[in-house]
Amino acid sequence: MITAIVLIQTDVHQIPETAQAVADISGVTEVYSCAGDVDLIAKIRVRDHAEIADVVTAAISRLPGVKHTATHIAFKSYSSADVDAGFSIGE
Repeated sequence: MITAIVLIQTDVHQIPETAQAVADISGVTEVYSCAGDVDLIAKIRVRDHAEIADVVTAAISRLPGVKHTATHIAFKSYSSADVDAGFSIGE
């Protein structure tokens, strides 16, 4: 599976509606509203790179309220358990 993180700028008056519309798209696993430079962050999990284009350009970017997106492809995930295990080697 390929994971992508999509930073989404929206019309500030449509954030909740846009967030729900993004969450309803197939391939989107999580959507967070946040403060800062972007309004929403979406996590996408798909089988191949072509599906990222389908989800982002054909679906998310075309939603009412979406002004701009920036997509970042994840290479590896880390969790606190992974980090803790790495530091406990040889103890």
